Amino acid sequence: MASRIESYALLSDMQSAALVGLDGSIDWLTFPRFDSPAVFAALLGEPRHGRWLVAPASEPKRVRRQYWGDSLVLETVFECDDGEVAVIDCMPARDRHLNVVRLVEGRRGRVAMRSELTIRFGYGAVVPWVRNLDGTLRAVAGPDALCLRTPVHVRGGGDGDDRTSVADFSVAAGDQVPFVLSWHPSHTDPDDGDIDAAVAIAETERWWRDWAGQTKYVGEWGSEVRRSLTVLKGLTYEPTGGLCAAATTSLPEAIGGVRNWDYRHCWLRDATFTLMALMAAGHTDEAAAWRDWLLRAIAGDPDDLQIMYGLAGERRLTEMQLEWLPGYEGSKPVRVGNAAYGQFQLDVYGEVMDAMYQASVSGIAAEDHAWDLQTSLLEYLEGAWRQPDEGIWEVRGERQHFTHSKVMAWVAVDRAVRSARLHRLHAPLHRWIGLRDEIHREVLANGVDDRGVFMQSYGSKHLDASVLNIPLVGFLPATDPRVVNTVEAIQRELMDDGFVVRYRTESNVDGLPGQEGSFLLCTFWLADALALMHRTDEARALFEKLLALRNDVGLLAEEYDPTAKRMLGNFPQAFSHTAIITTAATLSQADGVARPAQQRSRIPTPGNSEAPAV
Repeated sequence: MASRIESYALLSDMQSAALVGLDGSIDWLTFPRFDSPAVFAALLGEPRHGRWLVAPASEPKRVRRQYWGDSLVLETVFECDDGEVAVIDCMPARDRHLNVVRLVEGRRGRVAMRSELTIRFGYGAVVPWVRNLDGTLRAVAGPDALCLRTPVHVRGGGDGDDRTSVADFSVAAGDQVPFVLSWHPSHTDPDDGDIDAAVAIAETERWWRDWAGQTKYVGEWGSEVRRSLTVLKGLTYEPTGGLCAAATTSLPEAIGGVRNWDYRHCWLRDATFTLMALMAAGHTDEAAAWRDWLLRAIAGDPDDLQIMYGLAGERRLTEMQLEWLPGYEGSKPVRVGNAAYGQFQLDVYGEVMDAMYQASVSGIAAEDHAWDLQTSLLEYLEGAWRQPDEGIWEVRGERQHFTHSKVMAWVAVDRAVRSARLHRLHAPLHRWIGLRDEIHREVLANGVDDRGVFMQSYGSKHLDASVLNIPLVGFLPATDPRVVNTVEAIQRELMDDGFVVRYRTESNVDGLPGQEGSFLLCTFWLADALALMHRTDEARALFEKLLALRNDVGLLAEEYDPTAKRMLGNFPQAFSHTAIITTAATLSQADGVARPAQQRSRIPTPGNSEAPAV
């Protein structure tokens, strides 16, 4: 049986990523980008689909691990009958080469160790040509090549199996045995320079320490915030500033189910959440890089705006199924690419405009062409906001008039009005204010049921956690009776064991069979809404409950199954970690500064010309 999702730790060089299990096995590794075909895909299948195990030859008595400080240098310590040994793993940060460095270090006694390297390019489908040349193991297939350098003897797996490369060795206290796995294009020669594993690890830890030292977060839960910031940095594709939604594809939302998606792409919706999280912690350089990625990605005809793009802004993310992989714990299909890139999701216009507005009020200098692009988006939105869409949850059923989508259309216009006034920009303010008020009136007329509760879509009888954003984005004050009614209805009807689900899947709104877990981002939204309603004790208790779900090295997936007590969905999930940062900042009262939820939700005062008609 596969390791549970929460047993993994993340390695990243901010170009590609790996997941390391508690057993010392790297079960997922992509080179040269996050979204490249995996060279280790055991995560979605079996060891024969590619992995790299470095661990004691016999079962250890106890395993413990930690990241070094606020870095992504991982130390796994195995306590064995014969002694104690550590495996220190990292992907060197900002290295011009793409490497995985593993250092085996004896701590006590003498421990027999084993390395098993099974390379399978193309998501486990392609067996490479493997040669041992002058002590360097070289594997080549198609465009990809890997080199393994280590002082220990590496051989074929035995019993006729030359498709796994094995090394047996032992370490005593004070011994260090290095392994360096390097990727290069197969048509080029590998780098001839030897890499000192201990030096590479020390330099990587130092780089992360220096980066974390730039954090300006002031408030409670500082260590949790710093760990989440490190995860977000680790999910950033450094060459462009794009941010992966997660490091993986097809980790299921229900074990054995079909809700398995590729999250190794950049969603526009992430823009606001990421900007708010980074700016709350003082990382304005990363926020500016993400803003610039956003501008490049969406440049062009506003009619062609996509909800998501590739790491460098690629537009075509064709979805396909990998039939040869059995899936995580039998959860099929395994998908790469994401067909949702072709969907119409109205809410992304609001997220884009809010991201640009929040960046400007936080002091990130505007690009010269940014306002022209925003006004073009508004011109398109004036005619498009009345259309039904697939919504924030990317349903694969019929388009609907989702309440959250219309609220975010209001946000788009509202932030355009605010930006124009704040920076004295040329804009048709009278027309935009009229449009903003028109959208506001329509949502209140059609999105609220006879109980005074905001529903999933116009005329729907179903609840949806996305409407928790209504007070968070400033559409209505958190104290408005309709907001209070909605929050209380969600607490009654959309909570499983204290965690919020997106919606009840039996409503079949998404056109997919099966169930899913509680969506962690939605539960963070509830905590934010409760904080804005001045129900601070409830909000803090809920936040602490969410923090308790993190694994031993502080990582969160997308969802949680409160019955099986396990994480679900792709891992680690950027949304969940942005929410840790912003909710911690919202709840923290250390300096009295307006925090993310309060900042984003500020409502124009009644009587002011910016006040929405309520």
